[in-house]
Amino acid sequence: MSHQNLESLDVEAIREQFPILQREFDGQQVVYLDNAATTQTPDRVVDAMSDYYRQTNANVHRGIHHLSQEASIAYEEAHDRVAEFINADGREEVIFTKNTTEGENLVAYSWGLNELGPGDRIVLTEMEHHASLVTWQQIGERTGADVEYIRVDETGRLDMDHARELITDDTAIVSAVHVSNTLGTVNPVSELTELAHEHGALSFIDGAQAVPNRPVDVKDIDADFYAFSGHKMAGPTGIGVLYGKRDLLEEMEPYLYGGGMIRKVTFEDSTWGDLPWKFEPGTPPIAEAVGLHEAVDWLEDVGMERIQAHEEEIAAYAYERLAAEDDVEIYGPEPGPDRGGLVSFNLEGVHAHDLASIMNDHTVAVRAGDHCTQPLHDKLGVPASTRASFYVYNTREEVDKLVAALDDARALFA
Repeated sequence: MSHQNLESLDVEAIREQFPILQREFDGQQVVYLDNAATTQTPDRVVDAMSDYYRQTNANVHRGIHHLSQEASIAYEEAHDRVAEFINADGREEVIFTKNTTEGENLVAYSWGLNELGPGDRIVLTEMEHHASLVTWQQIGERTGADVEYIRVDETGRLDMDHARELITDDTAIVSAVHVSNTLGTVNPVSELTELAHEHGALSFIDGAQAVPNRPVDVKDIDADFYAFSGHKMAGPTGIGVLYGKRDLLEEMEPYLYGGGMIRKVTFEDSTWGDLPWKFEPGTPPIAEAVGLHEAVDWLEDVGMERIQAHEEEIAAYAYERLAAEDDVEIYGPEPGPDRGGLVSFNLEGVHAHDLASIMNDHTVAVRAGDHCTQPLHDKLGVPASTRASFYVYNTREEVDKLVAALDDARALFA
């Protein structure tokens, strides 16, 4: 990323679009460094959803009246916009879910329960979020399929030699996180997908920490399934996306049933509607889809390359500042092309939850705990870590406030 790109990003103008960043607690302006959990939402996304409720609110695909037609068009256009954003082949490959976790479960139940059995292998990584790890673990228990984990090496990267050992002709699916929400590692997902395909297996990529902050092209990755969440990409909560290759989605049986996803129903039998509606039963998240559409427009107006460059620059600065502290341990790779925009760390002698509480006294919002990666923390030999995660509106000055708060923690626990 060029220095010119960084300079051309007007962070202060961006920050003005997020009133929450101007909030104060006890006279201190909030420093929001919990973006891996949820990013903040710009005014125009909130306005788009508010306008929908004020002007268009109606159920989709159910009514002949004007409002229902308008709502249906807005909902369908949101699918089209997301498909364009990730370079999918149209709305048929874009399923709206509640979040990334539901995307994992949709594939696990619709595909996994029907296709897996004893002798099949599910390959995950040791850095998987519980959304992937727990889901496939349960599917393994129900089907008799074996679950194996690609090792994480001492640098926080995947051991690709081990991956090549695990991914064999017995492998049915490889499910891997694109960017680790704990280590910040950017995994070689195209290489993992290629390995899976060489052995006749499918690939599922968890893109929750990738789509918000870097250009993602599902065709380039060639993943069979790719999932992400609206609330981590300047959009609303309550909506996520599952991308799937059309031929696979057409073959899969739905695992949620009801209105809106059927073609014909009799007392004896039912048939399913076209994609993507086949996997979207009931009243869908219509206002949230409108908000997600607007969020995608906003992201592209800012520029995904510039968002990635800025986030990585702030994260690298945070890594550098924290690495200079003798009593701080940082997890994951050093800054570079395979590290994203977050830093997880521990301060010697201070539990992560205590440190996060002290940070909060300085109005610095960070995350503490196992970040839904308990097995990875077990491997690291720590019960929890403190995570600072960055986005397009964060600044170096905010990182400085984070580091300054460490002195208070040292004084309290000396």
